[in-house]
Amino acid sequence: MAAAEKPLVTIRSRTDVCAMETDSPTIPKRTLADLLFILFLRLVAVSCFWFGLQYWAMLVGYSLVGAGRFDLLSLPWKVASTSLAVLFPVASLGLWLTVSWGPVIWVLAAGGQILMYGLLPDIFGPNKLIILLHLMVAAVYCIFRLLLWLEKRRHRRQVSVDLP
Repeated sequence: MAAAEKPLVTIRSRTDVCAMETDSPTIPKRTLADLLFILFLRLVAVSCFWFGLQYWAMLVGYSLVGAGRFDLLSLPWKVASTSLAVLFPVASLGLWLTVSWGPVIWVLAAGGQILMYGLLPDIFGPNKLIILLHLMVAAVYCIFRLLLWLEKRRHRRQVSVDLP
């Protein structure tokens, strides 16, 4: 082989090309309503986790002096408590992560408790405080969703100069 052969490809470094600088952030800035909504969802998530822990403690006999153990419960309580022991922690995770299925699972769990204590108080006993709290959380959630929708609508109507 000859030592004077030229390579097939030559690589040149160009110093006149500079890296592209971002002139605007790629992630939109969160508004105050967004931040408060996330804080609200996380507070509800903590309460859902607490409810889930309470149901699990009851089912394994840790609370209620063991009287709420799964094997000692009546059939309606077995169905309700096991369902809520699963639904509340899952709702807690979804609400904490602010994903769309979190509020859906919360509605199922809260609806279950509202049915238990509101429509079937002769089986589960009355608990008007739980019903009131769930209804208040639902009302605040709806108000936040309305505010966020109005904010998004107002933002879309603003004139922008970055059209193509």
